[in-house]
Amino acid sequence: MTRVVEEQIKRLPGNPGVYLMKDAEGTILYVGKAANLKNRVRSYFTAASRLTPKLARLVNRVAELEFFITKTEQEALILELNLIKLHHPRYNVRLKDDKTFPYLKIDTTDAWPRIYITRRYEPESGRYFGPFASVNSVRQTIKVLKGLFPFRACSKNITGVDPRACLEYFMGRCLAPCTGAATRQEYDDVIQQVTLFLEGKAENIIRELEDKMKQASEALDFERAARYRDRIGSLRQVIEAQRIAATVKGEQDVIAFIQERDAAYVQVFFVRNSRLTGRESFVLQGTEQEKPTQVMAGFLKQFYASSPYVPPLILLQHPAEDISVLKQWLEGKRGAKVSIQVPQRGNRRQLVDMVAENARQSMEQLKIKQLAAPKAAALDEIEKALHLPATPRRIEGYDISNIQGRDAVGSMVVFEKGRPLSAHYRRFKIKTVAGANDYAMLQEVLRRRFKRASKGEAADTWAILPDLLLIDGGKGQLNAALAVMKESGVEHIPAAGLAKENEELFIPHHPEPVRLPRSSPGLQLLQRVRDEAHRFAITYYGKVHKRETFTSLLDSIPGIGKERKRSLLRKFGSVSGIRNASIQELATVRGISESRAKKLKDYL
Repeated sequence: MTRVVEEQIKRLPGNPGVYLMKDAEGTILYVGKAANLKNRVRSYFTAASRLTPKLARLVNRVAELEFFITKTEQEALILELNLIKLHHPRYNVRLKDDKTFPYLKIDTTDAWPRIYITRRYEPESGRYFGPFASVNSVRQTIKVLKGLFPFRACSKNITGVDPRACLEYFMGRCLAPCTGAATRQEYDDVIQQVTLFLEGKAENIIRELEDKMKQASEALDFERAARYRDRIGSLRQVIEAQRIAATVKGEQDVIAFIQERDAAYVQVFFVRNSRLTGRESFVLQGTEQEKPTQVMAGFLKQFYASSPYVPPLILLQHPAEDISVLKQWLEGKRGAKVSIQVPQRGNRRQLVDMVAENARQSMEQLKIKQLAAPKAAALDEIEKALHLPATPRRIEGYDISNIQGRDAVGSMVVFEKGRPLSAHYRRFKIKTVAGANDYAMLQEVLRRRFKRASKGEAADTWAILPDLLLIDGGKGQLNAALAVMKESGVEHIPAAGLAKENEELFIPHHPEPVRLPRSSPGLQLLQRVRDEAHRFAITYYGKVHKRETFTSLLDSIPGIGKERKRSLLRKFGSVSGIRNASIQELATVRGISESRAKKLKDYL
């Protein structure tokens, strides 16, 4: 802790408020709220042993504090939200690509209301529905609405005297008020139906349409009656698709998430009148080593700060931190009581579990999309960020795996055009390094790799050199790799190290690391290469360690030679299988007498 921070903590007031932690360059690292500023901030610096690694890294970088005093904790919560949205602090849980959410707006200031997408939330100018996770989500909703209700999609000035309607009218997707084909009341009825549908009250619309269909039929206007009939059929299909298996009543939002590394994949289900009227997926960043209670609180604050509607019931997968303050804040937004529950059993728990499973599936689908997405942009970004001479079409990733130097192995994975090329993966069992020396082990792997390249034929995959060599580690690992590359005559190949702790990239001749945004496609691709090298090394290490452990244990048993060991493993599969076998079962193995079986059993 610096002298400045120490003095600032001494002078902190005991009021509620918001605190900002800054680094030596004045960059805001973290924004937090507190019921008591002095106690909350002091807790970071007096209990270092109880801090998570993430908070420990934060505290080590803090060079200055700033604070705002507020009258109440609720005011502090609102100010905290605004500052997080403004500054995007690295150590806060925050929505990915945080910006103003898109909404679906019904413009009630227009005599002939339009329905469109907007990011500006001005409650006095119309009805808003959302927020949505992306513009594409709103477009899909409008597409469904257009298939059900004939409202206008244009922005033209409606005079009622246009000589001819557009194609939308002849397709039955607009009432054509521009030509005078519909009265104001008829058009307002359609807008009212859209509003009811978005509120989850589709049954009300069906009853209304059934009355109009009956009236049209009695008036012998069978064409109009048929249009009402078709719309009723479409609505019933949509309602049926929205049904939820669990028995739920009323209006509620159901929220669950899956946490993985530095991100959380959040799913929100909107239940209205016992039907699922919509769902949205969001990604939170900065969640590494955060408790589920902190992740949930971070999402609730940011989501409902932008939401025009708060339901009377919110079901959560996990409890949220500062729940009493959150509840008061949400009730203030709603203007009525809000119940926040974490159900443990029954239909509501089933519903929460269903949302959690959807979050997990959404996460998997997002990963698949990332892997399947065009990699050109990511490779271009890597080329620019690392100052490479050309686009890195072939990237080789390296990692070492061992425990205190035992059973050490190395891995080499290959990504070509941004995709894994598993046929070119290679693995190495460390042969020349004794003890825990990861640098020397990495050098052995690279020395063997480039030796094979110098001897390989043109058709041999060993002869294909990478456009970028990526090491799992920081400056030390990179320098160790560069020394071997120079020794092997391949120092012209660009190399970089990707350190896990802060996801920083180290490159030769640059004293400072290269930092790319966590949402950067280039960084995400390099992370996948690094993580794949780690996975491949760990998998191989597991096999080697298991085999060596089995072998060494059986080798140490008196009276068990090579042939008997082979027979035992063939019969029982593993040391664990041998240990669990009875004396009688062991004695059935060739060369194992009952007395030897008893000694073997006692030894194990």
